[in-house]
Amino acid sequence: MFEGFTEASVQTGDVRIHAVKGGSGPALLLLHGHPQTHAIWHKVAPALAEHFTVIAADLRGYGDSSKPQGAADHANYSKRRMALDQIELMSSHGFTSFAVLGHDRGGRVAARMALDHPNAVTQLVTLDVAPTVAMYEQTSFEFARAYWHWFFLVRPAPFPETLIRADPDLYLKQTIGARSAGLSPFTPDAYAAYLRCLSDPATAHGICEDYRASITIDLEHDRADFAAGKRIECPFLALWGAHGVVGQCFDPLAEWRRWSARVSGEALPCGHYIAEEAPALLLDRVLPFLQR
Repeated sequence: MFEGFTEASVQTGDVRIHAVKGGSGPALLLLHGHPQTHAIWHKVAPALAEHFTVIAADLRGYGDSSKPQGAADHANYSKRRMALDQIELMSSHGFTSFAVLGHDRGGRVAARMALDHPNAVTQLVTLDVAPTVAMYEQTSFEFARAYWHWFFLVRPAPFPETLIRADPDLYLKQTIGARSAGLSPFTPDAYAAYLRCLSDPATAHGICEDYRASITIDLEHDRADFAAGKRIECPFLALWGAHGVVGQCFDPLAEWRRWSARVSGEALPCGHYIAEEAPALLLDRVLPFLQR
């Protein structure tokens, strides 16, 4: 995976952010979701690198990035802090402005980045995600049953961490493998990368802290910004899977329109893991948007 890419990891304050870099041209940052790593982009990164300088990073708490002990208020795993990690990563590579493509948790970090650092984010693309506030406030039985991990991972430590550490492979199969496409989208190399990182005992804590932040301090930040009239100002493309839970339980485009006057988007005929299930379709939609 990522042939021709080079190591691009950087120490950013209290954490080391792992990343790989390839291509040339305008900068494009790729951010993954739960419980994966930057490896989710391996099917599309080579094509993107023909047009952009691509940096694919692991979020703090995930992959080969640092996994610090969570603070009492979970602030060091807030999307605001995680976005700042990536701003510092890109700055260290000489990029003060860049486009961002984020899937799942990475989409939440990317949206927060666009809110907090409007001069840095030139274009925003999110994959299979609706605003955090909307998803919690509109939780239904169908959503809770499908996204059980949203409510499991936020339990106080060390309960969920202990269960994940007991059998990381089972947890991985019950999350990424239990979606509409099963395990078929994941190549053996990608699955091995996810399992290797999830088998690090510290990863279980990092994942849980990410979700604990989302149900506490992230909601505070989002609600305060919305009340203050703060919005995403850059061109914004929201894509989601027609067979995924987000598209079936919410109206992603309508919810993002509450946050942006410049958002457009559509459902693609796939499930949650768009970059691995439908890489050609993703490139067809993303490349024209990013090349405008």
